[in-house]
Amino acid sequence: MARRTWWRIAGQARSIGERSKSCTWETGKHHATYAAEPSAASHPGTVPLAPTPPQFPHQDPFAKVKDEVSAITERIRRDVCSEVPALSWAATYFFRKGAEGKRFRPTALLLLASALSQREGVAKEWLVADTLSPADTPKDVRRRQQRIAEITEMIHVASLLHDDVIDKADTRRGMSSLNEAGGNKLAVLAGDFLLARASVSLAALQNTQVIQLLSNVIEHLVTGELMQLTSSKENLTSLKHYRDKTFFKTASLIANSSKSIAILGGHPEDVCNLAFEYGRNVGLAFQYVDDVLDFVGSAESLGKPLLNDLQSGIATAPVIFAAEEFPEVVPLIWRKFENEGDVEFTLDCVQQSQGLERARELAKDHLRQACAAVDNFPDTNSKFAMECRAALRDLAECALLRQK
Repeated sequence: MARRTWWRIAGQARSIGERSKSCTWETGKHHATYAAEPSAASHPGTVPLAPTPPQFPHQDPFAKVKDEVSAITERIRRDVCSEVPALSWAATYFFRKGAEGKRFRPTALLLLASALSQREGVAKEWLVADTLSPADTPKDVRRRQQRIAEITEMIHVASLLHDDVIDKADTRRGMSSLNEAGGNKLAVLAGDFLLARASVSLAALQNTQVIQLLSNVIEHLVTGELMQLTSSKENLTSLKHYRDKTFFKTASLIANSSKSIAILGGHPEDVCNLAFEYGRNVGLAFQYVDDVLDFVGSAESLGKPLLNDLQSGIATAPVIFAAEEFPEVVPLIWRKFENEGDVEFTLDCVQQSQGLERARELAKDHLRQACAAVDNFPDTNSKFAMECRAALRDLAECALLRQK
């Protein structure tokens, strides 16, 4: 098989990216056009389509809640400090200014809280960091929902610290990973510390259903990692197994956090389930796009090396799809690309197959399901809530079309 040059690979990536833009913008209004919508019957558990929602001018979804997210980040920096200087340094490592990452999850959760509210805007006092300690219970609903965003981000960063140790990663978010900068032991302990602080804040909410949901998330993170480490040969090439593992490792956190936001808002079960479906589908789409970017992105924009998953012995969605067209890839997946030339050969097969395109289509399908969940939210008279619903759709599209 002739090996493709990198400039040709990049050209194909641009072509794939252009073809994947099924969401388009028209001047002065948000106008989403989607490819043929799969029926709920063909995808059990998917969300039925709702009537076309009102259209609003396109806005940056991150800008919509930027001040509130900044207040939450400031509070996290304060709350994860420790009496031990080394632990404080480690726990705040990815919460420092310039190292916070995209903050996708708190953005989604705060938009969701407003999208389900009848309020016209966010009160000014909510844009300032809460002064209560993690062990104190907020009385205001919005402050309680902000706690969910904080807890979610702490759990997320803790999982990154642990993952980097397991994967022996030396970079994260364009900088040295914590295990590279401070050692494996400190990184593991910092992750444990963040989970402990998140647990204290979670318990203070005094809502058993929410506590159970987010406690399950921590269990799911461990389950997903073990599924990745101990998969049988058959499961290594199974898309269903990969999807289940992806839910546990990536989507469960945003799905259950989204449901928690709705529960704390006092919404009925069907609305809470729609919030869960939005988070689940955005989380899955996010990971499938990550899988594609591992092949066609740039190390500078991703903040980590290209082909990181292949180098780590992990077969992601594009590889699993490629193996259907090139069966000779299957033995390489089984031995986790350990032999010399395995990574290069698999890369050639992925680029010559429909693996990247099919992974993009999988992400687009979950995008449609996420938008359908928002479209099925109950009617509201709040213009601000409708703007936030439009922003949730925009955010889902950002997950699909992002380059980092």
